[in-house]
This record gives sequence, structure tokens and C-alpha cells, in this order.
Amino acid sequence: MIMIVSDTHCYYDIVNKQIEFAEKNLGINITSVIHLGDFGLYSGQLRDFFISQRKQFHRPLYFIDGNHEDFRHLPKLVKKYKDYFTYLPRSTVHTFEGYRFLALGGASYMDSMITERESVITDQQINACLAIPPEDVDIIITHDCPTDIGVPNTPGMEHFGPTGFPRSDELAEHFRPKMWFFGHHHKWHCYSNNNIKYFGVSGVWKGFGLLDKNYDYKMISNKIEWDEATFVEKFLMRLRIIRPDSPDYK
Repeated sequence: MIMIVSDTHCYYDIVNKQIEFAEKNLGINITSVIHLGDFGLYSGQLRDFFISQRKQFHRPLYFIDGNHEDFRHLPKLVKKYKDYFTYLPRSTVHTFEGYRFLALGGASYMDSMITERESVITDQQINACLAIPPEDVDIIITHDCPTDIGVPNTPGMEHFGPTGFPRSDELAEHFRPKMWFFGHHHKWHCYSNNNIKYFGVSGVWKGFGLLDKNYDYKMISNKIEWDEATFVEKFLMRLRIIRPDSPDYK
């Protein structure tokens, strides 16, 4: 069974804790993990977890990028740590457990203070997706949500405008996927339209999704406590003085 998580923000060990909960407490065999962005691809945190602590994920993990990764060094980092996890580039299709997933990381533009230029989904990437035959895709996975599906904005961020990334409606119309999974907003969400089921996945510290055969999907709430960022850390994150590796930094 596929576990679907999102927004780890460098707290990699929480993924393992959720895998342990699913297998030991729920009796579910997790075969792989799909991560929907804001994985936390930063060299210092990766080195500490995988090299210094000699840890690894309990099950194979595949991730799309979010809007908080080290985009400048992304190619080098995914190559260096390829034995620990696998990156799914934007506008590419990958098969897991018989499902064909269209991967599209990134997010809508928010603000120059908190959005790296490389994180923004481009028209070229959308066009590359639309060049893929619709029959080749069963499920779409994105970091940001599609537009107009009722995802509420995070309190305090209403000034960024409605949620969702431009031209997502074109992807929905072109592929008409059975399911569409996204993260980014740190909240659970369900919506159906034109036979497409949309699912928002909360931050990994709140739980995970389980995708079984025949498009059987369940959302599992399992809160894991961790040390939240201090007020000063949150302020510095907003100013990009320190890296955005906290779950409080959307």
C-alpha cells in the first residue's frame, strides 16, 4: 500500500514514525511513500540525518519539490542522496503499484520574501504536462492545490489571493484523472468535480494518506508532537535569514 505524505520540512524522522504507526498499530504493509513537496531538501539537514545519524527511510520514498527546497543545489543534492530517496521531476510520469502518476512540484507565486523564483510553476512546465497523452495518466500529484476547489487560505495569508496555481484547470480538463493529491496548505481537504476526486494532504506531523488498489484511499490522522519554531525563528524565516525548515513556515 502506498503512503502519501506532505510538508515534512526537514523533519524526516516523522515519516518513519508514521510508517511505524501504520505497520505496527494498523497492521498495514507500506510498500512505498509518495511525498508531496516541502520535503526539506537542504544540505545541512540531509547530512545530519542520513550521514551523521546514519538513518534512512523505512520504505522507498519518492518526492516532488515544493516551494521550500534548496533549488539552487537541487540537482546535486538529489544525485548525492539518490540511495536514500528519489526525486520526481516536474512534468514527468511515474508508475507505482500499477498507478501512473503525473508529477508537478512547485507552487503558485506568493511573495518575493517567502517564494523562491525556482519554486514557481511555469507555463513551460504546464505545456510539457499537456503534451503527455491523457490516457497515460491516472493520478496527478502536485504540491500546490488546483484553483477553485474550495481550499481555504491560511489565516494571515489571505492577501496573497485565492489558493491554487494558474492553469491547473487545463490539466484537469486534459487528463480527467481519477484522483488528484496535493499538500502545501497543511490541511486535509476533499472535493469532487467532473468525476475527479481531489484530496489535500495535511502536514506529515498530523497524519498521512493510504492508497490501496482500485483507487481506495483513506486519510489517517495521527498527530506526532515536535518542537515548534520560536517566534524569533518564524520572523527570521519570513525574512529568509534562516532556512524555512519548520512546519510553521508554509
